[in-house]
Amino acid sequence: MPALLAEKLIARAARQPRVHPGEIVTCQVDLAMIHDSGGPRRLKPMLERLGARVWDPERVVLITDHYLPATDPESREILEIARRWAHTEGIRRFHDAEGICHVVLPEKGHLRPGLFAVGGDSHSPTGGAFGCYMFGVGATEMLGVMVTGEIWLRVPQTIRLRWDGQLGEGLAAKDMMLALCARLGVDGGRYQALEFCGEAIRALGMQERMTLCNMGAELGAQAALVAPDETTRAYLLAHGVPAEAIDLAAWQSDPSAEPAETHRFDAATLEPQVAAPHSPAHAAPVSALGAVPMNIAYLGACTGAKLDDLRMAARVLRGRRVAPGVRLLVGPASAEDQRIAAAEGTLGILTDAGAE
Repeated sequence: MPALLAEKLIARAARQPRVHPGEIVTCQVDLAMIHDSGGPRRLKPMLERLGARVWDPERVVLITDHYLPATDPESREILEIARRWAHTEGIRRFHDAEGICHVVLPEKGHLRPGLFAVGGDSHSPTGGAFGCYMFGVGATEMLGVMVTGEIWLRVPQTIRLRWDGQLGEGLAAKDMMLALCARLGVDGGRYQALEFCGEAIRALGMQERMTLCNMGAELGAQAALVAPDETTRAYLLAHGVPAEAIDLAAWQSDPSAEPAETHRFDAATLEPQVAAPHSPAHAAPVSALGAVPMNIAYLGACTGAKLDDLRMAARVLRGRRVAPGVRLLVGPASAEDQRIAAAEGTLGILTDAGAE
């Protein structure tokens, strides 16, 4: 029987030949990602009360990011709890102060098509850019994963978001997602699985696809997916994933499988988008909002400061200066992206323009 990508990924994790939307299944977790905020400081005391240990330290990735830089005693203590716990539990895949968890996770080669993963952060659907089924859970649910290596799941419906055509100059994945938030609303994903496809999606690099899937959380989706292709393979190979571990053919929706909904968009008609206060659902084309004075511009966070984002900003700012009275703050998403941006001159362009 034909199946959609989300159904194939869940069926593999549930050790079943086929699953159906609405069915409740128990899935084996391939990877659990936690960070300093919702990770060890929450999990350690709960595990101790249970007298339990982590089910498989090799399947856990711990990343410190939320409490960096540690400028106060509370932050320093939270980070130390994470470091001590990683040592005690034997968490070898521990990335300390290397960047934002959603960027570091694939950058270190931990993701590949076919995985079923959970993350202790609401933006964990980012992993779906690599053909993984990945979603966010809270600390209590993560405790269950840490002890059993399993999690229950209601098989979602799939909402297909098809972007035809090509994006215009200066348009990016963030514009696509803000336009979707305005059209569908912040509950438009209804805790289902989003599947992005179409010519405009295939043309995006991996970091832009990560932005799409990351912001699936802003649409209220459980997971967001882009079927893997040669762009995926090239990124994974460059980040240390063995070629034999990258299966593209198996992780595609069957052509005859029908999603619950399909929404079509023409990328060529998209304008730059701005989200007005106080919700992504208040996004609108920049031309509809008029001139609004700004005081601070921030190039950062998990959808705004990856290497591709820094390069986009540098293309705009080359030879220009930040306007008087405006502060431009730049926080690269990972140490690796910062290193590359510095080496190639991208950071120099930004700082020459007046960025901090």
